Amino acid sequence: MKNWSKLVITMLLVFTMILSMAACSNSSDASEEVTLDTELPVNVMVLNGTTGFGMAKLISDAAEGNAALNYNFSVEADASNVTAALINGTADIAALPTNAASVVYNKTEGEVQLLALNTLGVLYLVTDDTVSVSSFEDLKGQTVYAPAQNPTFIFTYLCEQNGLKVGEDIIIDNTYAQPADLRTAVAAGEVSIAVLPEPMLTIAMSSNDKLVTALDLTEEWDKVSAEGSLVQGCVVVRKEFAENHPNEVAAFLEAYGASISFLTEDGADVATVIESSGVFAKGAVAVKAIPNCNLCFITGEDMKQPMEAFLNIMLETQPSSIGGAIPGEDFYYAN
Repeated sequence: MKNWSKLVITMLLVFTMILSMAACSNSSDASEEVTLDTELPVNVMVLNGTTGFGMAKLISDAAEGNAALNYNFSVEADASNVTAALINGTADIAALPTNAASVVYNKTEGEVQLLALNTLGVLYLVTDDTVSVSSFEDLKGQTVYAPAQNPTFIFTYLCEQNGLKVGEDIIIDNTYAQPADLRTAVAAGEVSIAVLPEPMLTIAMSSNDKLVTALDLTEEWDKVSAEGSLVQGCVVVRKEFAENHPNEVAAFLEAYGASISFLTEDGADVATVIESSGVFAKGAVAVKAIPNCNLCFITGEDMKQPMEAFLNIMLETQPSSIGGAIPGEDFYYAN
């Protein structure tokens, strides 16, 4: 009986200690409540079009005074303006193509970090009714028009993986170097086979009912490389800004993730938000294109594998497209 009493007393003491520790832990958590510097200017640049779609709701919220941070947003049409702003420090956070993020990392010797992947594959092969294409084999002997830079590099890789030697078996023509120019040519019937990104594809097809989507290049990519590794858009942060303002970066990521989710919410007025934000002039077109844009929000360890797989392929295909080298481990931001 005496032993039983001692056991009960011991158990009560242990239970009391656990409660005390829990109370101390809660008190500690409360004292470490995250605070944000709401006066700090956070300069964010995005490209208009697909890469910027996910930022639309956050831009709209900031304009209405409903954002947690003091954002200064700038929407650009030229990726070189965004990369220049990251290099000279006038942009703290930016949405841009994944290869451009690697270029900036290499140019600045590691002064930018990858915050999130925001867009997977957005490229499609479109044809008119004068040709019939259902596989890469059908492209042998054809001339395919493609925008310069990344679309051409990606399409070149896919041709080679499907046994087509560029310059011999197939011609890739960059006459229309800008996606908007190629879209106009395709819509006008001046080009029969082309690689187009969304939302240019949707715009072209709405103007010409003879056009068809012959190949989804994301699906073709997944057939010959790691599934999900065609990553075309991302968001980066200047390393100095991230180190000095980790709470603000965390708050941005939370808001940005919610902004991307907004695009798929039932009943959300996505068209109006996209137009008012300035990321794309035609909201209705954007809404129609979004299902084909493969928008995403991939952060932390989950973004490393697909990004490295993509960059390694680009390094083999066109080293200069990623700045000549694969970024180091410090490229990947871990909150």
